[in-house]
Amino acid sequence: MPLFDKKDKSRYATFTRRSVGVGGGMTLVFAVLAGRLYQLQIRDGDQYKAEAEDNRVSERLIAPPRGRIFDRFGTELANNRRNYRVLLVAEQATDGVEAALDTLAKVIQISDAQKKRVAQTIAENKKFVPVPVVENLSWEEFSRINLHLPYLPGVQPDVGETRAYPYDVNMVHILGYVAAVSPEDMKGDDDPLLSQPGFRIGKRGIEKAFDGEVRGEAGASRVEVNAYGRVIRELGHEPGVAGKDVWLTIDAEVQKFAAQRMGTESAACIVTDVMTGDIIAMASTPGYDPNEFNVGITPDQWKTLTTDDHKPLLDKTMAGIYPPGSTFKPVVAMAAVAAGLATPDYRVTCSGSITVGNHTFHCWQHRGHGSLDLEGGIKNSCDVFFYETARRVGIDKIQEVALKLGLGAPTGIELPGEKSGTIPGRDWKQKKYGVSWQQGDTLSAGIGQGYVTATPLQLALEASRLASGLNISPRLVHMVGGELRGRAAPAPLDLPEYGFTRIRDGMNKVANEPGGTAFAYRITEPGFEMAGKTGTAQVRAYTEGQNGGAITKNSSLDWKLRDHGVFIGFAPVSAPRYACACIVEHGSDGHPQVLIARDVLLFTQKRGSLNLPTAYPLKAAEAGRRSGGG
Repeated sequence: MPLFDKKDKSRYATFTRRSVGVGGGMTLVFAVLAGRLYQLQIRDGDQYKAEAEDNRVSERLIAPPRGRIFDRFGTELANNRRNYRVLLVAEQATDGVEAALDTLAKVIQISDAQKKRVAQTIAENKKFVPVPVVENLSWEEFSRINLHLPYLPGVQPDVGETRAYPYDVNMVHILGYVAAVSPEDMKGDDDPLLSQPGFRIGKRGIEKAFDGEVRGEAGASRVEVNAYGRVIRELGHEPGVAGKDVWLTIDAEVQKFAAQRMGTESAACIVTDVMTGDIIAMASTPGYDPNEFNVGITPDQWKTLTTDDHKPLLDKTMAGIYPPGSTFKPVVAMAAVAAGLATPDYRVTCSGSITVGNHTFHCWQHRGHGSLDLEGGIKNSCDVFFYETARRVGIDKIQEVALKLGLGAPTGIELPGEKSGTIPGRDWKQKKYGVSWQQGDTLSAGIGQGYVTATPLQLALEASRLASGLNISPRLVHMVGGELRGRAAPAPLDLPEYGFTRIRDGMNKVANEPGGTAFAYRITEPGFEMAGKTGTAQVRAYTEGQNGGAITKNSSLDWKLRDHGVFIGFAPVSAPRYACACIVEHGSDGHPQVLIARDVLLFTQKRGSLNLPTAYPLKAAEAGRRSGGG
């Protein structure tokens, strides 16, 4: 009997074909898999290994310590302190974020606005990412948090670093402040630090002007994370490079004295070294506490600052624009000497007024000053003398000399936001108003009114150049990151030395001869005497014949309608070394600006800011090592 019948043979053949087909298919599958494994592990193995490593290991930026800011003697004006803060991890808040914040609010104060901000930040991040709730807590508040921590699920106490300003309101307009990065700040700046949560940058003053140097370079932390991005462990830590330290020419004690001396006045006061232009003090009042901006001010605080009629947010030293009043008269006097008009025999007789065309210009002294020479005109601040002198000299020469003495253009100070003021001329008026210059415009300019405006910083520069005869420029920053910011010695101004001598003599008589407009406010201590020029800057137009009595009427007017009080001066008279400019808004009654300038100049001289050894050479090497500077 045959082993297989015909029917069985057919079935066997079918089975064999199927087996071969399945085997071939499996072989093909394994071949594909083998090829894919070859591609993944051998040909492209290094690439995928690197990508897998990138998924497992995450690099996170570490914000570096911000560079410090010092005064000329090494006193810290801006530094970094511990930041006691509270973080919240939404994933660990067992009863929900809202409940966690409500419980936390029973331990420390948390506003509704803060709760709203935290909820929004949590919604924008993963639930396991810690989100700042409150920063800059006191030690007492931080201790309470740690004491109640077992009852605060999701809450994490943390110690970070934040900016601190020991001199707060007294130094704010120089230093500025730091605050959170805004979308506008990120435009044009590709520094990855700007995208770090909670990172702060300079917003005003030195903090803004030198933010790139003070900011430092980011460090990095390599951490192992799971598939959800949660940190498992730290694999490596590379600290950032600390920002460069900045050394200023400021004397913190003179700055503090000047700010406190001005008190609650809306005022500005500047002290300079007349030989170099170094700024010893540059105070604007009232100020505000920059530490509050670092923490984050409330809408009510911002409203208070922006609606205050004393303008605490405005740096009046370089952004406040005022008519210089009679402090402009030395400029006219120099123009008269430079033009060859004010010879030793040149005199003007003041009868109390002068008429040009159909308009009468009055002197502040109704009965007149009589016959005056150049020094007498400065001593008595005679309006008629300078009306007539300006008329004879002409606006072209006055404009030329004013520009040489530092008015009408930004001084180049290393701070953002400086205004230029205005020294008018024929072309200027035609371009701005489309009308021709008139002779009456020249007379108004002759006493620092009309279209003439200046900043207190420019007036301090005018006083410095008059005192030294040098073409100095103001300087606020001495050293950055251990590298001295050198500059060439100032050259003599292209103006007659004879003119400087006569103007200094006139300014000496203002303060130190009976009848001088500042004689009652002089420095009486021998060797410390000051010279100066008083000024009253009008803020409104006077009616006919009112000019002479305007000063006595100020006290009966609303504060905003009163004239400004202005003063420029230098000391000591025998060998000028310090110059000062001071303005008190709407404060011409009683000459408070002269009293402030007198006290500040006396304090500065007695302190001897330019004779004390500075800390620059001692700290240069240390600053260079810390910041990586040259």
